Amino acid sequence: MEQKGGLVVERRVELREVQTLEGHQDRVWGVAWNPTTGAGRLPPMLASCSGDRTVRIWVQEDPRNPSSWECRGHENEVKSVSWSPSGSLLATCGRDKSVWIWEVQPGNEFECVSVLQGHTQDVKMVRWHPSYDVLVSVSYDNSIKVWAEDGEIDDWHCIQTLGDGSSGHSSTVWATSFNSNGDRMVTCSDDLTLKIWDTSVDPKDARSDSSIRWRHLSTLSGYHDRTIFSVDWSRDGIIASGAGDDSICLFCESTEPSLDDPSYELLLKKEKAHNMDINSVQWHPKMSHLLASGCDDGTIKIWELTTEP
Repeated sequence: MEQKGGLVVERRVELREVQTLEGHQDRVWGVAWNPTTGAGRLPPMLASCSGDRTVRIWVQEDPRNPSSWECRGHENEVKSVSWSPSGSLLATCGRDKSVWIWEVQPGNEFECVSVLQGHTQDVKMVRWHPSYDVLVSVSYDNSIKVWAEDGEIDDWHCIQTLGDGSSGHSSTVWATSFNSNGDRMVTCSDDLTLKIWDTSVDPKDARSDSSIRWRHLSTLSGYHDRTIFSVDWSRDGIIASGAGDDSICLFCESTEPSLDDPSYELLLKKEKAHNMDINSVQWHPKMSHLLASGCDDGTIKIWELTTEP
């Protein structure tokens, strides 16, 4: 038994499928848990987006029954979807190189409050920082952009770009995720690597101090042999990645003492988790043993991380 990022885990762990959610008519590009649901009287809520031009909102009708998921949806063409920490904003992006920010209205309606331009190619994913009021987007143009709202003009703008010149990726960046504290970020790419970034400072302060920047910490390579399409960091410190090799990998911070920046090691690799490319993996924000994955075949799988005696 070892301590792994706040979670006590055995070396023998298992990822058990709970349910497959079907309804999309094309490949599933992204899944996102609403962070304000899944506790108390609010049932877990999951948003998914697909090449079929729909966003679907899935709700677990009976929390006592992990297989009681039903779909509630509205239509919009998107490549990625992400809830803000408060659950009141939804960010989306697509092939038009733009990022859209939507505000949740009564009756599950959505109003667009900003359209962000800056990427030169398709935007693959958007993700909110868990503590700061900033949004991160990653793109086919190999870059990672950090966006924040400017209160003076009541609009959003780019405040930092992480690219090849800042130890960034050398090919398409497909996904990004933060740890629970928000002081670390992980990204994955077509270059078959995952990169860990120091995000412990508020990037909005860079407007008055140019030395305040997010920076690269380490690179993980050699675990997937095809494009890594998705990555997500659980609140217990477990990094999940999904790739074109149909597998899911789980990583945790190494317990070996180091004077340098933290290092990470493989905890588990689930071969043939799906029959086709895995486009999205997402841990539940409160029930951190639950993982959702989306695939090219249009299916979504719910996994449970368990320890074997």
